[in-house]
Amino acid sequence: MVVNSLAFLWFFLVVLVIYYLSQSKTKVQNIFLLICSYWFYAQIDLKMTGLLAILTLVFWLMGYGIGKAIEQEQEQRASLLTTLSVVVGIGALFYFKYLNFFIDSFVAAADLIGLHLSWTASHLVVPIGLSFFTFKLMSYTLDIYHGKIERERDISNFANFIAFFPTILSGPIDRPKHFLKQLKQSRLFNPDNLMTGFRRVLWGMFMKMCIADRLDLYISAVWNNYEHHSTVSILFASLLYPFQMYADFSGYSEMAIGVALMLGFKVAENFKRPFFTINIAQYWSRWHMTLTSWLTDYVFMPLNIKLRDWGTNGTIAAIMLNMTFIGMWHGADWTFFLFGIYHGLWYIPLMISGQFFKKTKIKVNALGWPTFPFVLKMVGNYLVVTFGLMLFHSKNISEFWAVLCRIPEAWNGGIFFDMPTLVNGAICSIALIYVDIQEEWFPNKKLFLPTWAEKWRWELTISFEIVAILLFGIFDSNQFIYFQF
Repeated sequence: MVVNSLAFLWFFLVVLVIYYLSQSKTKVQNIFLLICSYWFYAQIDLKMTGLLAILTLVFWLMGYGIGKAIEQEQEQRASLLTTLSVVVGIGALFYFKYLNFFIDSFVAAADLIGLHLSWTASHLVVPIGLSFFTFKLMSYTLDIYHGKIERERDISNFANFIAFFPTILSGPIDRPKHFLKQLKQSRLFNPDNLMTGFRRVLWGMFMKMCIADRLDLYISAVWNNYEHHSTVSILFASLLYPFQMYADFSGYSEMAIGVALMLGFKVAENFKRPFFTINIAQYWSRWHMTLTSWLTDYVFMPLNIKLRDWGTNGTIAAIMLNMTFIGMWHGADWTFFLFGIYHGLWYIPLMISGQFFKKTKIKVNALGWPTFPFVLKMVGNYLVVTFGLMLFHSKNISEFWAVLCRIPEAWNGGIFFDMPTLVNGAICSIALIYVDIQEEWFPNKKLFLPTWAEKWRWELTISFEIVAILLFGIFDSNQFIYFQF
């Protein structure tokens, strides 16, 4: 059941009505919400629903123990339980997501030195959303240990935080303090929240169905048959892929944030126009922001403190390790490992030049538009991201290398041009680019809008999105790209 499907629409309408009929009692709302979240997850991954429940119970008990140990000033016990919780969280990730990868890699390495092992990888199914909810589980125990939150005595509240159905599949990765606080507050029917949430859901559907899924038709046609396509077609498809990724994942985040808001919850923002950046550090501060901030707080900062005696080299080492974790978080393959290393390497010039710690101001011309050199840096950064996503998009290192080798071999071929797909995708992409330019560079000015249109801006926007979805949207319920992570 994907968020942009008819099945989800009926599910959510029923949930919304019953949810607000029980708004007089927060506890009843929370229990109902928990039941709905587990039912939703069971429709996606019934076999792994038990794992979700077991991990939730285990981490709640460990969090309870850590909080009690802190209250009784038993530092050693609190530290031991916190370490154990991290081991359990990483262990779950390793077993389900990385065990096969390491077994296959070890066997392949042994073959290279003449040792032929009979080990075979297990047929493990990775629970959908595992990478997202394990990070939420670990942040809970770590935050208790570091004094950021108190232990949650109500297990249903904690279970709601972990299994909250709008965000469990692909985030955003909320922090426990912010979300648990909202669970204890009354959530009354609010027309403004309902309307704002609806607008964000509709915008997310537009991004997913009219841009991401539409562009995927072209990109997949080229990439999955790269040996039959020309250099220009491969490069063009590669340049479109970052935009497809953005429309797909940001579209899901918009829908998740909108659904949560309609239920009375404010969850963390996940994207902030990442392609309007001029270096890789700025890009990651705006792309999948909840993942970046999570790893910054729980991985990079502790590493940076431990390596501070090394000075700049210590910070570079912490960044490289952090970016490697980001790469491997996305998947168990050497392509993701190299993807993380590749992005980490782009931080080194920023560290050496001192640009990493500086805030870049947009340089504008007399008309208020960014200067050409600034735009050129944005384009350069987009190209850097594009090459990294070619690794990301490849099934394995062999495919990535084969694509790279194909590029200099096929200059004589023409470009593959799928007219309906590209034209329809372009129309919708221009709308997204317009909105992003408006919000990034002219937040207090309405570009190219006549006065009469400003009065009816929301009505016109909603009408355009609905018409665009009906005319250009792909309705075959394609899964979101980040579901696999």
